[in-house]
Amino acid sequence: MLSIYDIKPRFQALLRPLTQRLAAAGVTANAVTLTAMFISVAIGLWLSMAQPAPVAFLVLPVWLFLRMALNAIDGMLAREHGQQSTLGAYLNELTDVISDAALYLPFAFVSPFGALGVGLVIWLSAVSEMAGALGPMVGASRRYDGPVGKSDRAFVFGALGLCLGSAGSLPAWLGWLMPLMALGICLNIFNRVRAGLAEVAAR
Repeated sequence: MLSIYDIKPRFQALLRPLTQRLAAAGVTANAVTLTAMFISVAIGLWLSMAQPAPVAFLVLPVWLFLRMALNAIDGMLAREHGQQSTLGAYLNELTDVISDAALYLPFAFVSPFGALGVGLVIWLSAVSEMAGALGPMVGASRRYDGPVGKSDRAFVFGALGLCLGSAGSLPAWLGWLMPLMALGICLNIFNRVRAGLAEVAAR
């Protein structure tokens, strides 16, 4: 199924000149990965614990876009500039799950959402990434099948941050969004497992 992840090659092409300059300057893929995680956790904890005015949520769409760019850059640094490593593989998977959880968490304190709905999305998101990362363990590729993959979730939460920051509140009818996302992620997990099994069977 179609996902924002499908446009990643075009996004990477736009970022390749910057990536080449960073590599020439000695910036490493792991440094980019960790920087993105630390900033994500800082923003998520600040919005969750300080609970600032709604306008503060405007930082989310900006940061989620920048984080997507950093994720693309660290991947290109690793693949195209000889920086692939076992540690990098661990960091790539773990920091994404940690960053997602931190950036989704503030919405547990925002009406019309709640801890249960947002918590379920956070948990299923982690399971989804696990399902994708298990592909190589069974002889398949790393699976990124949609719907509601990492990039799609970033778009949704970025849009929510933009709406909340601009309007000061979210409409009550958006209460259905978290259950709907949870269902989409369940389909995502099923698709990733099914695709991985089919890939192994085809070999």
